[in-house]
Amino acid sequence: MSSFLWNSAGASPKGAMPILSFPATQKLRVTVGELVHSASLQAQAMTYVASHTPTIAAVSLMDLSVEAEAFGAQVSFSDWEVPAVRGRLVKDPSAAATLRVPSLMEGRAPLCVQAVKLAKEQIVDKPVLAGVIGPFSLAGRLMGVSEIMYACFDMPDAVHTVLEKAAEYITTYCRAFQAVGADGVVMAEPLAGLLDQQLASEFSCTWVRRILADVQSEAFPVIYHNCGNTAALMLPELFAMGAAAYHFGNAVKMEDVLAQAPADRLCMGNIDPAGQFVHGDPASMRGAVRELMDRCGGYPNFIPSSGCDIPAQAGWENIEAFFAALEE
Repeated sequence: MSSFLWNSAGASPKGAMPILSFPATQKLRVTVGELVHSASLQAQAMTYVASHTPTIAAVSLMDLSVEAEAFGAQVSFSDWEVPAVRGRLVKDPSAAATLRVPSLMEGRAPLCVQAVKLAKEQIVDKPVLAGVIGPFSLAGRLMGVSEIMYACFDMPDAVHTVLEKAAEYITTYCRAFQAVGADGVVMAEPLAGLLDQQLASEFSCTWVRRILADVQSEAFPVIYHNCGNTAALMLPELFAMGAAAYHFGNAVKMEDVLAQAPADRLCMGNIDPAGQFVHGDPASMRGAVRELMDRCGGYPNFIPSSGCDIPAQAGWENIEAFFAALEE
């Protein structure tokens, strides 16, 4: 798999890959609302992170409203919070059946693709990874996050109809990123972390596996992200999907994940993005990183990271302390 994930000795590279993009708004002196509507600003944010931190890869915005907005969902924007989907687009089987798979020219998707293209032109010494949503998480934004949990029991066929269309769109979206030079994608499937093992297997893993079969290659890895607290209960199923790497949230114990992970599957995580990057301080961050490395640093397939996307308001002194503690 790509050299930024595995070095020539067959181990993970020395370094870290936090999901770091939105805090660049502080350095660019722009709002989150401005950032998510500008390909140029997004490229500048990725370039800033790549040039001012020792991250092993630059990651585009983890804006999980983009794909739902392309389908026609209503999205609310603010100055300092990530965009959020409002309401429900699909309320019954009839709406699921008539749901149209959008083209990549709709919504902000073309803007995000252009941002990665621009970032690739500016970042020459590190890989650039695009961010996409996972199929069940997209379906949840179209059907309602709470409502889809009941729909898995009450109208499973309708859920699968939406999932099929979601997977089709995500596959096309990933290919668009690949076409403009992205070195891989991070697929965020957080909503699957609220399902039990059986439901996660049927309504998430099955569809993630299909997407991976269509888009992943040696030159274009997919990093699967699940920050739910049930992720630790479905590890065999997750690893069987065959993603190049796995990214976990701070709701699970990283050492427990690594103990079950195949040696050829990278695992990333999981410093608390809110507790440490936002509400911590450099001293508490150093302590958290040292504790994580004491527990997980001995695994050759471990890459330190944040537990999820780092919020825009995270203190840069904490971000810098994260990297400094790893160097120590």
